[in-house]
Amino acid sequence: MKLQDLHLNYHIVEDILKAFLFNEIRKFGFNSIVVGLSGGIDSAVVCELAVRALGAENVLALMMPCASSSPESLEHAALMIRKLGIQAEELSISAVVDAFFASMPVHQRLRMGNIMARTRMVFLYDVSARDGRLVAGTSNKTELLLGYGTMFGDMASAVNPVGDLYKTQLRGLARHLDIPEQIIEKAPSADLWEGQNDEDDLGFSYEAVDLLLFMMLEKRMDKQAVLDQGVPEPFYDRVRNMVVRSQYKRMMPVIAKISGRTAGIDFRYARDWQEVM
Repeated sequence: MKLQDLHLNYHIVEDILKAFLFNEIRKFGFNSIVVGLSGGIDSAVVCELAVRALGAENVLALMMPCASSSPESLEHAALMIRKLGIQAEELSISAVVDAFFASMPVHQRLRMGNIMARTRMVFLYDVSARDGRLVAGTSNKTELLLGYGTMFGDMASAVNPVGDLYKTQLRGLARHLDIPEQIIEKAPSADLWEGQNDEDDLGFSYEAVDLLLFMMLEKRMDKQAVLDQGVPEPFYDRVRNMVVRSQYKRMMPVIAKISGRTAGIDFRYARDWQEVM
């Protein structure tokens, strides 16, 4: 199999995702969204889709740098703000994060990154409550499947228009949407510390893992069939283990069943229901 097999008709994808945003946000009784605009490709695509679906006046971009953030991140976020003509606010997370680390010293990068990601989501949900906006998510399918994200941090949202797009597909959609090339081409990073790079953290490229995930999930190929495509067995085993072990991140908390009707198990009305009973 080749990476081209993941290609989509991005005109159709755009229409589906615009309709998704327009309809789902209104089902909740809202008209506008707030999105954390990092300067990266994922949030740039979400902002572009939201403007096309809801109008620029209904999209607020929140930039949340910290002391270790790359200046390029803010430059690229500002580039999207100018391109779309959307409202924007800049709220530094440094004071909150520094106060946390002062009271509870942390010297592990993963824990530090989690605190920063969750602090950003605190800011987003506070602005959501302040303005009556929904928080739009920016986690793509590759990140969600691998568990490469922070629960109640960057993985949190009310609606996520890009969660069913692999990273390589999201790049294709970005080009279709005319996202600036410097945002598409730069090394993917959560910008949690200086020099941080997604693919360095993971130990493999998005292109390689997307093709593997596509074979495993979309094509439902068993292990031997995947290995016959030239995928190294250690790579297959590692990725499969990441997907399996991160399942809890993709679910609401598992509830122990006691009653006849348990929330999330057998009481699962759609969110656009009008009456229960």
